Amino acid sequence: MSGNLVLQLILSGLIIGTAYALMALGLTIIYGMMHVVNMAHGEFYMLAAYLMFTLYSILGINFFVSIVLTLLVSLIAGALIERVVIRSVIGAPIVNSTLLTIGLAIFLKQLALLIWGPMPQGIRVPFSPIPYRIGPLLITPWQVFILFVTVGVIFISQLVIQKTKLGVAMRATFQDREAAALAGINIPRIYMVTFVYGSALAALGGVLLGPLFSLSLGMGSLAAIKAWAIVLLGGLASFPGAIIGGLILGVTESLGAGLLSAGWVDAYGFGVVILVLLFKPHGLLGGRRVL
Repeated sequence: MSGNLVLQLILSGLIIGTAYALMALGLTIIYGMMHVVNMAHGEFYMLAAYLMFTLYSILGINFFVSIVLTLLVSLIAGALIERVVIRSVIGAPIVNSTLLTIGLAIFLKQLALLIWGPMPQGIRVPFSPIPYRIGPLLITPWQVFILFVTVGVIFISQLVIQKTKLGVAMRATFQDREAAALAGINIPRIYMVTFVYGSALAALGGVLLGPLFSLSLGMGSLAAIKAWAIVLLGGLASFPGAIIGGLILGVTESLGAGLLSAGWVDAYGFGVVILVLLFKPHGLLGGRRVL
């Protein structure tokens, strides 16, 4: 077994893992702030990928403009869904939000079927396929773009939560909703911002990972399962746990596919999640300060 091959697989896994972490961060923020189990999270990932395909591949809009438009539409859709659907189950038992968002996921998937049909699609990015060489490792321009965007968004997200007035309000709402309301914080507005931002992170994941895989109606369901696995692996409502969990899942999948069999790629990551939870039921960082 070549050491360079292992290093190459780890690098590829880390890049995909950062995009996984984005999706898991969205779930972490929504669950941590709102105590809502969003089973439709993956559908934002799927719909964003299909919308990107429509804007860029079909309508011919500039690639980067298509990314911005996709994220804007995702923000608006997130705000509407929070206001019309999600707000009714905030504060209700977890089972309520779980069942409601399962229904929402089914509706969004059927909507995508109506618009785009059942045939898989693909997005070809306007980046050179020729990789850069860094010592013994190779990295494509698109992978560099993914790494740059994901690391930047994760850093900015942490900065916003820790250093801004909005972040203070979000953390106060997380710690004690009633006390935050008495302090004058607009709780419904915080919930809307939280859900919109969390959904936008899922949409960004779809934009970044969509070109690496074929687009299908089931891609959202698999992405949601992986995101929840990452959240459980890192620890519920743990910001750093979501990042660590995403990287672990990405590297595990990459190593398993490259060294063993690509046909079992999804099983490798879930196997690691099961092993971790057997010994640490609350996740790697469960019980620590989360935001």
